[in-house]
Amino acid sequence: MSPELAASTDDLVAQPTTPEAKAPNVVFDVRELDVYYGEFRAVRDVNLEVHQHEITAFIGPSGCGKSTVLRCFDRMNDLIESARVDGTILYHGVDLYDPRIDPVEVRKRIGMVFQKPNPFPKSIYDNIAFGPRLAGNKGNLDDVVEHALRRAALWDEVKDRLKKSALGLSGGQQQRLCIARAIAVEPEVILMDEPCSALDPIATARIEDLMQELKSDYTILIVTHNMQQAARVSDRTAFFTTEVNSESDTRTGVLVEFDSTDKIFSAPSDERTENYVTGRFG
Repeated sequence: MSPELAASTDDLVAQPTTPEAKAPNVVFDVRELDVYYGEFRAVRDVNLEVHQHEITAFIGPSGCGKSTVLRCFDRMNDLIESARVDGTILYHGVDLYDPRIDPVEVRKRIGMVFQKPNPFPKSIYDNIAFGPRLAGNKGNLDDVVEHALRRAALWDEVKDRLKKSALGLSGGQQQRLCIARAIAVEPEVILMDEPCSALDPIATARIEDLMQELKSDYTILIVTHNMQQAARVSDRTAFFTTEVNSESDTRTGVLVEFDSTDKIFSAPSDERTENYVTGRFG
């Protein structure tokens, strides 16, 4: 990880902030993660590891905190005034929530693709070039744009209309454009929050195929309500559920089980996981 992640804190990124050695392919090490909105604890006790060049899926019923946890990895919850993150998320051994860490630099390394395709009201070309320009890229932007669009399996469909508005693309094309836009700034990790929920089955299949291709170069975390999708594309799966406070009727998300996807769907360790993946709950 480059020293720019923490401005003027070369020592912080040169050495892990924990004495415990982790396997070199562990990108994120999450320990005792709690997320609060004001005094309300929305998610509690999340412990998991995200491995390099794998797809990790978060599944569970609505309101169980999947997206809230996902947004912790690129510090998007910082943008919510009442949000507070307790516990630790280590990124290659560095605490992402250390006060010396620059969240803007974090988001350069950890890209985000949202549930609804959100291309800028600009040309296809300018959508892809926006991030590199903002980052001060002095190279050939034409090459950057082409490379990103090729990696997102979109180049052949748009190469003759790069100056046309991105809003004229289909929903599936817009989502692949958003993936290309994330790739253009050369992140290590791509977070995807329900990236296929607004797409038809054909567009969904293209995005799933694309994820499988991209994991050779990127580490991917995906939130999905579609259990079949999680089973098809992911290497590891985290199942979340909700605990209801009978007095206040509030719901707190909790991580029930995290394991290889095969085990989660064929031989889960927790009865709650089994009930969810077999359709008896949720």
